[in-house]
Amino acid sequence: MATSCLPRSIALVASGDLRQSANQVCWPAQAEVEQQLTNAVQAHGFDIRRAHRYDPDAGHGFICSQRQGIEVFRTISPKTPLIVAEAVWQYSHHVLAGLISHKGPILTVDNWSGQWPGLVGLLNLNGSLTKAGVGYSTLWSETFTDSAFHDQLGTWLKTGNVQHDTSHVRPFLVADASEQAHALGQQIGQTLLKEKAILGVFDEGCMGMYNAIIPDHLLNPVGVFKERLSQSALYYETKQVSDLEAQKVYGWLLSAGMRFHTGSDHRTDLTEAQILDQCRMYIAALRIADDFGCDAIGIQYQQGLKDLLPASDLVEGMLNDSVRPPVRSRDGQRELFAGRPLTHFNEVDECAGLDGVLTDRVHRALGQPVENTLHDLRWSDHDASGTVAGEIWVLEISGAVPPSHFANGWAEAEGFRQPPMYFPSGGSTIRGVSKPGEVVWSRIFIEDNRMKMDLGRATVVALPARETERRWQATTPQWPIMHAKLHGVTRDQMMARHKANHIQVAYADSAEAADLAMQTKAVAAATLGMEVHLCGVG
Repeated sequence: MATSCLPRSIALVASGDLRQSANQVCWPAQAEVEQQLTNAVQAHGFDIRRAHRYDPDAGHGFICSQRQGIEVFRTISPKTPLIVAEAVWQYSHHVLAGLISHKGPILTVDNWSGQWPGLVGLLNLNGSLTKAGVGYSTLWSETFTDSAFHDQLGTWLKTGNVQHDTSHVRPFLVADASEQAHALGQQIGQTLLKEKAILGVFDEGCMGMYNAIIPDHLLNPVGVFKERLSQSALYYETKQVSDLEAQKVYGWLLSAGMRFHTGSDHRTDLTEAQILDQCRMYIAALRIADDFGCDAIGIQYQQGLKDLLPASDLVEGMLNDSVRPPVRSRDGQRELFAGRPLTHFNEVDECAGLDGVLTDRVHRALGQPVENTLHDLRWSDHDASGTVAGEIWVLEISGAVPPSHFANGWAEAEGFRQPPMYFPSGGSTIRGVSKPGEVVWSRIFIEDNRMKMDLGRATVVALPARETERRWQATTPQWPIMHAKLHGVTRDQMMARHKANHIQVAYADSAEAADLAMQTKAVAAATLGMEVHLCGVG
C-alpha cells in the first residue's frame, strides 16, 4: 500500500461525445473501465468518486458539453487529485476549461482496446493539455490488473506524477543531414517563407480538438495563412452542382473499380443518393479551393454539416489522390488542380494540414509519391496469426486516405456506409488495406507556445486476410486500415511521447528514399523555426 502525500480521495471525470447516440452505445465499455479502475485505486487504499452522476434519462454518464464540464468542475476542489478516465472518443473541450484551472495532480487513463476510439481520445486530450501548458500524467492498461500498471498507479497516488521512457527521442541536428537533404530542405523551407501558402479552413475546432488549431501568431511566421471558410458556403456550393456533373464523378469511380455496398434505407444503408451528394461536395470543394487559391483544405464536417450532408470521407480520399475524377471550373474552361492532389487535412487538423503541405513539397521535389494522409493512432497488438513478429499498429481514419495507398488503387477500394451513431446522414468510406512499403510518419504539435515536429520511420506490412479482418472487427470495419511497424519505438514509448490522436504518413519507393525524405522534411521544418525531434531512428 502506498505511503502518500496526496489526499485519500480521488475524483474521477469522463469526457464523452457531443453526439448522444455515440455516448449511449459506448457507455457500457466506459462503465466497465471505470469499475476496473476503481478496483485498482481501492487496492492501493484510496477512495475514488465520480464527480458527476450517471444520467438515466440520457442513458450515459459522460460529460457531453463544454457547459456541463464547467459546471462539474465547479463542484471539484481545485487541489483534489483527479483522474480523467476514457474508453471512448471524447471531445477535449468538454473538460479543458476545468483542467486548465485545476491545481491538483491530473492523471489521464485509457483502456488498451480497439473497440471504441478511447486510446485516440486519450491522445487528443493529452495533446490538448500539452498545448494548453497543463501538467498531467498518463497511463494505459489492457486489464488494469497487470503489475506494470499497478506500480505506475501507485507512484502517481504517492507523488502525483508518473514518468515514462522516452529515450527513443533525440533532437534533430541539421548538421547531421545529408548534403542533398540539407540543400533541398532549406530550399523548400525558404521558398515557403518567401512565397507563402494558404490553408482553406472550413470551420475550426472539429470535435473539440483544441490541439488541432494552430494560432495565427505561430502559423503565419512559417509562411502559412488561413483562409477562413464556412461550411455553410460548402453546403451552398454543393447544392449548385448539377446532377450530370455528380453522375460523371460517380461513373468515374465505378469505372476505376471502386465497389459500393448500397441499400435502400437511408438510416442504416449507404444509398446512391448519399454517394451522389458526396460527388457534389467533391466538385464544390475543388471549386471553392480554386476560388481562394488554397494549397490545402480541411472540412470539419462533424457538427453542423453532418445534419445537412453525407460524410465528407469519400470526398477527402479523392482530394488526397493524384488519380481522381477530373473537375472543371464553373465555366468549363479549366481542369482544377489537374494531375495532383489537393491536400485535405481530415477533421480540420491544422497541424496535419501544415504537415501535408510540407510533405507534398518534399516528396514532389524528390520524385517520391506525394499522396499523404493522417490516420488515427487507433490501437496496436501482436499478429495473432504469427506471420509477422512484434507490435503492429492499427492506423485508421474514417476519411482522407488516398486509394493510391492501396496495392491496386481504386480497384481495391470499397465503399461502406459510415456508422449511423456517428454519421446520421450516411455517406461512403474508402475502405482498403494499405500496401506493404516504407513510410515516413510525422506529427506537428504545439508545446511551450512553439511549433514542434516529431518524425520517424515505419514499415507497412502485409498480414493474412484473417488477421486483417480480426483487427477490423476489433476497431471499425468500414474504415481503411494500415498495418504499421514503427522503427525503434515501442508501444509504450509511442504513447508516452505522441501529442496527438493523429499521425501523418507518406510512402517512399525504398527505405533509402524514405530516410532521405524524412531528413529533408526535418531540415525544411527546422528552417521554418520548428523544434524537430527524430523518434526511434538514428
